Amino acid sequence: MGKVARDVEIEFETPEREADETTDEDYYPLQWDKQVTDAAEAHETTTGAGTRLAIIDTGIDVDHPDLQANVDADAGRLFKFGDLSHDTVDVYGHGTHVAGIAAASDDGTTGVVGTAPDAELVSLRVFYYHDSDRDGEAELSTTTGDIFTAIDHAASIGADVANMSIGTPPLPPEVNGGGVRGAYQRVVQSATSRGTVVVASAGNSDADLQHGGYFTTPDSISGATSVSATGPNDERVFYSNYGTNEIDVGAPGGGYETVEKTVSDDTEWPYPTNLVLSSVPPDIYGAYYAYFAGTSMAAPQVTGTVGLLRSVDPDATTEAVEQAIRDGAEGVDGQSSADLGAGRLNADEALDASTIN
Repeated sequence: MGKVARDVEIEFETPEREADETTDEDYYPLQWDKQVTDAAEAHETTTGAGTRLAIIDTGIDVDHPDLQANVDADAGRLFKFGDLSHDTVDVYGHGTHVAGIAAASDDGTTGVVGTAPDAELVSLRVFYYHDSDRDGEAELSTTTGDIFTAIDHAASIGADVANMSIGTPPLPPEVNGGGVRGAYQRVVQSATSRGTVVVASAGNSDADLQHGGYFTTPDSISGATSVSATGPNDERVFYSNYGTNEIDVGAPGGGYETVEKTVSDDTEWPYPTNLVLSSVPPDIYGAYYAYFAGTSMAAPQVTGTVGLLRSVDPDATTEAVEQAIRDGAEGVDGQSSADLGAGRLNADEALDASTIN
């Protein structure tokens, strides 16, 4: 007999952000995240062409100049109470920022550059506004059922990777008995068995997920690659969750070890430049680019790297891709650091460490 888990509504947690002004200059010098992960060096081997990255999020601005060349608008879907449509317009800007980190195109003159600038992007929008019963104001939220459907759909359309810069706050161990974790497990394992790597942000609660039985979803699910956030100095930032056997790898998410250091102007990367710069919808922000910080920004660094690895070998197993990312990470001994797992992501070293090239 199959098990049943109650569907749960999940409210959207906004990242830290500060909008930048629109200009025509090349922003790569401000992309410390791509510099520390050796993205430019990786692009000498591959730029991710021929791969498909599914972004499970708030949508993607398909008209953004840094994204329009890579977004497959026809393949995008909205997941709302099980109903499918092609309404994938970004309703907040989070998904567009995530998409730019993973795969903003590189025209060589303007804008930001993604980790896999020639990969295809598919928007699987799971967040939508609805009236709250509590105060009558519209809230941006989704449900676990919508997320499950989106993960399954990503695998069904042959996505090489599904990026999930979403998640729950730390949940107590008794929630395990409700079946949600088990349901997530089945959905994620089904996707990975069909070749879709599932990459998830570790969460922004500065929570110890190693002790006390607390966990978060989907990053705590076996089979999902859990990503913590690092700053320009490769240290875990103040908000990122952590825990041995909970974090697979760290990646640039923005900020420093403390709030005070993050907002200081007396660092190598003064605020807000120590956050992550990426694309946003201009009709929402009044600018084409903005600085955000969060494990949401760390996960797509890994997602783009999956695109690079799969571009080298489209038939590589999810296990081989994940292992290459871990083997290429740097900065820690072994692969079980509570803060960074196998270490801080290095896209170029992941290609070098791979057994598939």
